[in-house]
Amino acid sequence: MGNTRRLFLILVPYSWLLLLFLVPFAIVLKISLSDSALAIPPYTPTLDLSAGWAGIKALFADFDFENYAWLAEDNLYWKAYLSSLWIAALSTLLALMVGFPIAYGMARAPEEWRPTLMMLVILPFWTSFLIRVYSWIGILGQNGYLNQLLEWLGLIDEPLIILNTPIAVYIGIVYTYLPFMVLPIYATLEKLDADLLEAAEDLGCSRFQAFWLVTFPLSRPGVIAGCFLVFIPVVGEFVIPSLLGGSKTLMIGKVLWDEFFANRDWPVASAVAVLLLLILIIPIVLFQRQQQRQQEAEQ
Repeated sequence: MGNTRRLFLILVPYSWLLLLFLVPFAIVLKISLSDSALAIPPYTPTLDLSAGWAGIKALFADFDFENYAWLAEDNLYWKAYLSSLWIAALSTLLALMVGFPIAYGMARAPEEWRPTLMMLVILPFWTSFLIRVYSWIGILGQNGYLNQLLEWLGLIDEPLIILNTPIAVYIGIVYTYLPFMVLPIYATLEKLDADLLEAAEDLGCSRFQAFWLVTFPLSRPGVIAGCFLVFIPVVGEFVIPSLLGGSKTLMIGKVLWDEFFANRDWPVASAVAVLLLLILIIPIVLFQRQQQRQQEAEQ
């Protein structure tokens, strides 16, 4: 009975993974090995299952990586991958610099205030993601609220050009993904024993030394988890660079959208998506190993 229950518990998530991840990935992989065509859908399938064994033999006879070779030959794609990784890494660092003090302040706040502070962190999720990104257009525009405030304070004489620049993209990404950084760090800092800090100060450490030698190392699991939770989705981000970055911001998510809907080159777009997934597998595996180590340490 116990083995049956355990098997059932394992089959449920794996069946979900098979249905919503592996099957769509297999379809995308199949399209990436196809040829473009003026048809609906706009590609010629390399594998024709309706032909039976003859279709499988034809697959191996015509099997090639032409679309992947095209990605290597065109500078646009590898530049988009590198730009996406750079923007994701810098955005993660900025989110950490902003999110850690917020999480630290929440963890050191009185216990009766912590639920309210946590609600304020997750409050933006109650609003549509698209609406939240659109709101930054009204804030960062030349006639937006930010420029109006700076002119009213006398800090600038003419409006700043922020919208449709990389700065606007970083602002939008940090704002959008900040809760994913704050919550794991807060969950780790909340468990921190305050007696350890008192012991460090009794041994002669200043507050900064106690923070650097005790608090930050113990918060490392939350920091690592938060960095992965921000970095992984930002690499493939499309909405924020499209709305706030304009044509000057090059990210692989925008390239993927253009290939699918503007150029209608589904095979190349699928190849772009497959390579993006393969790139993201590395941080995903590292994140899973870090979570496993954390669970083993807590046990």
